[in-house]
Amino acid sequence: MDLTQLQEIAQHERAAQKPIQIRCCVAAGCLSADSLAVKQRLERAVTETGLGDKVQVCGVGCMRLCSQGPLVQVAESTLYEKVTPEDTPSIITALDGSETTVRHGDLTQPFFTQQMPIVLENSGKVDPERIESYIAAEGYRGLYHVLHEMQPNEVVEAISQSGLRGRGGAGYPTGLKWATVAKAKGERKYVICNADEGDPGAFMDRSVLESDPHRVLEGMAIAAYAIGANQGYIYVRAEYPTAISRLQIAIRQAQRLGLLGSQIFDSPFDFKIDIRIGAGAYVCGEETALMASIEGKRGLPSPRPPYPAESGLWKNPTLINNVETFANIAPIIRKGAGWFASIGTEKSKGTKVFALAGKICNTGLIEVPMGTTLQQIVESMGGGVPDGGVAKAVQTGGPSGGCIPASAFDTPVDYESLTQLGSMMGSGGMIVMDESTNMVDVARFFMEFCMDESCGKCIPCRVGTVQLHRLLTKIRQGEASLTDLSLLEELCDMVKNTSLCGLGQSAPNPVFSTLRYFRDEYLAMVGEANVY
Repeated sequence: MDLTQLQEIAQHERAAQKPIQIRCCVAAGCLSADSLAVKQRLERAVTETGLGDKVQVCGVGCMRLCSQGPLVQVAESTLYEKVTPEDTPSIITALDGSETTVRHGDLTQPFFTQQMPIVLENSGKVDPERIESYIAAEGYRGLYHVLHEMQPNEVVEAISQSGLRGRGGAGYPTGLKWATVAKAKGERKYVICNADEGDPGAFMDRSVLESDPHRVLEGMAIAAYAIGANQGYIYVRAEYPTAISRLQIAIRQAQRLGLLGSQIFDSPFDFKIDIRIGAGAYVCGEETALMASIEGKRGLPSPRPPYPAESGLWKNPTLINNVETFANIAPIIRKGAGWFASIGTEKSKGTKVFALAGKICNTGLIEVPMGTTLQQIVESMGGGVPDGGVAKAVQTGGPSGGCIPASAFDTPVDYESLTQLGSMMGSGGMIVMDESTNMVDVARFFMEFCMDESCGKCIPCRVGTVQLHRLLTKIRQGEASLTDLSLLEELCDMVKNTSLCGLGQSAPNPVFSTLRYFRDEYLAMVGEANVY
């Protein structure tokens, strides 16, 4: 494979496109609402009406507005929502301008117009099971560019200059991590894509893998070239069968075209990617536990240092980034570090994908520039709370994050501002709560999650989360005293400061944040609110 051949594939793919494209979402959300039957009925209707020479039905990835699925889009201007197989003849009839009773979506609403798709730029447009579709969207151009026109250190420098920070949660500078692994000495080096997305309410990474798997493979290959690795792993949970299937298809296709494997793009660079399927333990999202699982051991975290960048998989230097981080790499290489760095805030560059869920009208995926306010996300893009309700708080960062009250919704979303509010960016789950939500229940729910998911290796997490859950239950049942409330805070501090890994260290965060902003609800339940 050379550049000319890559361009020929792209040109052939574009030339083969028919004048009218009907795109049907076949990501997991719409598939669960029978979108595959919708797609098949659309194909049959096209054939039966003799429009096969000018109408093309394509299965594509997530179209983002998941609450209205199955979604079908005709050309760039018409969106249909909650489409059933019975609606398909009417959609085909409407191609000539006839009226249809199928429910129309509004592509001019803020949910769509205020997004800035970089990670999701191909989502809902390319066929995730055809590499030709990705190549026609400039796929693998970035990989060709780095292999033939950049030295590995120049790639690392470009990522550093872009200001990209890891999208997995902590926000560590990606370029600095790549530079550390590149400089590390080891017999072999590895690249790992952490696709073990386990936060309740989060589905960003799953959607990216289902919608645009080649984007992640290309990002991993560029990273491998930059740090000197020849082997990569994608660690993905078994609960994501569609994502796994499409990754397997994508890897085979890339190998067949010489875009993975030996002498990629006729260069000396070799890179192979294998998939490792996790059983769904939340702790395996922690990088040392994840590596232990890949090595065939029980997924338990280990003390750090040494960090994976110096001693990771089989004690070799290892680069670990998550799905969204790798999905940012190809556009940075294609469009330049300066372009990416011009987006976002001073310390948080680029965009962030959020999974918007909970008490919100528009449930789905959004990608917005860093610095976008929660007010804009919840009220404008999300459409606010259904039935005229009022938003009370937003929970970000999953079980490791916190609850942000409505009074702070004018805060621009970036790594630093969320930390100051007592929450964190996390991987991108964003759950909206309304006035009917009991915040002690919220804290108790997340503590129960951490209690169930604790691996049990360290006592503070294994025992502490159980005791915290017991205290929260006691408060919720109106059986606690102020002494119990003080004990709750003391125990939170102990678990945070003595647990072995991030799961235990961050488990008290939802309690801290709800106590910080909604202490009156705790006091009301211990029956001593009048004391304060």
